[in-house]
Amino acid sequence: MNKFTTSAFRVRSAPHSTLHPSPRQAEVCRPDEGRTGVVNTQDQMTGAGQAYRVWADAPGSFSTHKITALHHNFHKHPLFQLAELANLAKELVPFEQCRFIRPGISQASSFTHDSQHPDGRSIDEVFGRIEEAGSWVALYNIEVIPRYAALLASIVETMRPHIEREQPGIFNINGFAFISAPPSVTPFHIDRENNIWLQLHGRKTMNVWDHTDRVVVAADAVEDFIVRHSLRKVRFKEEFRARSHQFETQPGDAVYFPSTSPHMTSSDRSWTQPGDGVSISIGVTFYTSVTRRMARVHQVNRLLRKAGMSPAFPGESPTADALKAPIGGMVGMARASLSRAIAPLRRVKLAATAPPGSF
Repeated sequence: MNKFTTSAFRVRSAPHSTLHPSPRQAEVCRPDEGRTGVVNTQDQMTGAGQAYRVWADAPGSFSTHKITALHHNFHKHPLFQLAELANLAKELVPFEQCRFIRPGISQASSFTHDSQHPDGRSIDEVFGRIEEAGSWVALYNIEVIPRYAALLASIVETMRPHIEREQPGIFNINGFAFISAPPSVTPFHIDRENNIWLQLHGRKTMNVWDHTDRVVVAADAVEDFIVRHSLRKVRFKEEFRARSHQFETQPGDAVYFPSTSPHMTSSDRSWTQPGDGVSISIGVTFYTSVTRRMARVHQVNRLLRKAGMSPAFPGESPTADALKAPIGGMVGMARASLSRAIAPLRRVKLAATAPPGSF
């Protein structure tokens, strides 16, 4: 295993050089009003002269189509400290965006989660006991809170020049924070969006696979996920581990990986000590014109596959993609329209709903 090593970042991949780009100033939403004890994002975006940024070691070779080790200093940002994340969690409770997994899951388990703690704990109790072994809470779609929307935008902004060389038109920036006490895992899964994943506190092992690896996740499994949000066919097998890029991360380490790259995490107790036993990471995800076009191609490919054909995967045939994408956009729009029309007649969400960014 090749090891790229900074003071604490070990990754099974090729070594990179170091880059310290000048961050572009991000637009900042109006700070939250009417709440006490909440950090003002606008005041803290560059607090005490600190310029927060994400940077690539080799800007010339950075590609949005490749898994890449990055670095950042957002772990020092006031809004990413545990006390502020506890405040955030309280604000997310009404949205049911504090998510919990059942005890005893493994990386091979299905990635199912619920808005209720399995033991019925309140969010205050969850954070009061967050250092207990096996504690796990995820804060989903934190961009619904304006100060965090601004913070997420600033993270993407620092990488925008490198991203938009290949994938212009960034939209729908979302954030998913994972807070846990080892031993803990996040199961194997894929996402629709591109991901800038940051380790904020503690340590964590991240395994990521190339999004083109059809041995690990078959083409029809990707299509089912893109079109129907189904992970039923996305399952981890131990023999896949050797095919992954494995990152041993601590605060200041980051990983970029493209849309539909399979990934999972784990954290053990080897690094923990009293007062320092919580691992926190955040996935900052976003769509682009390219992810939208690829999703449109998946829409058509799924129909072709159901008809018994074996269509080229998005990116394999630019000519085929150019023909499929407009049709896929119409298919996605029709699916969404059908969902809206039927929704009042159903108590459950229509399974065929087109996901965000797919048309």
